[in-house]
Amino acid sequence: MKKWIAGLAGILLAVTLAGCSSGDSATVANMNGAKITKQEYYDEMKTSSVGGEATLRNMILAKALDQQYGKKVTTKQVTKQYNAVKKSYGTSFASALEQNGLTTKSFKEEIRTSLLSEVALKDLKKVTQKQLDTQWKSYEPKITVQHILVAKKAKAEDIIKLLAKDNTEKNFNALAKKYSTDTGTATSGGKIAAFDNTDTSLDSDFKTAAFKLKQGEYTTTPVKTTYGYHVIRSIKNPGKGKESDHTKELKEQLYTTWESDSTVMTSVMKQVLEKANVSIKDKDLSDVLDVYTSTSSSTASN
Repeated sequence: MKKWIAGLAGILLAVTLAGCSSGDSATVANMNGAKITKQEYYDEMKTSSVGGEATLRNMILAKALDQQYGKKVTTKQVTKQYNAVKKSYGTSFASALEQNGLTTKSFKEEIRTSLLSEVALKDLKKVTQKQLDTQWKSYEPKITVQHILVAKKAKAEDIIKLLAKDNTEKNFNALAKKYSTDTGTATSGGKIAAFDNTDTSLDSDFKTAAFKLKQGEYTTTPVKTTYGYHVIRSIKNPGKGKESDHTKELKEQLYTTWESDSTVMTSVMKQVLEKANVSIKDKDLSDVLDVYTSTSSSTASN
């Protein structure tokens, strides 16, 4: 699925169109009663940022996923995710779309295909008890903490002494606003968005110290990271509890990990394509789906 080297797209398009019949309705690929025509392929190529074969492969996958799981992804879901991304980019959203060769329509189509892929993954790869047990070993529930970041260890120790006299969220908020060098959180009392063990944005030492705190507790020694020294206070920590109480969260963590695993997703897409019964009518593109033939479907079913 990765971008092809710039310049190949035009060559591939020329080869492709030469292999198709002259009619705009000529079929490039068939699948379970549906088809991709020469005109549809050509129209997609005009706005695609990837090569000819990758474009057709994406079109086939999108159509196969829609055939098999289309009813399980709603327009409302697509719009919700689209709006979330748009909000996160703010005023730079339009330029971000343009830089990635996307329009509102094509971006929503990509979101829909992504959501359909998630549905396919959960349908075709089931979580085993062994996998749940392994995930449980590193599992930590979502917690919320606040922190104060300073450059010197001595300053962090001074702040800890102040907390020993008044360990309240209100006092911590005041101390964070006064001393924290983390400008992104200082004005909000050092509060950080809730995170669990799958978070990759926070320093590992920071997370380890935070997970050890019970609700309302704070670190009694400074926590050193590459950013400086932290004083961390737990706002909400529900506790790890029993594995059986967190089956849903464990499954979601596993599926989130698998969504980023190319081997797993390639295997899932292979099963989707096998079920779609795809037939490539253009001889120059007959091997367009070969990328999936070497992947055993057992990866997705085990």
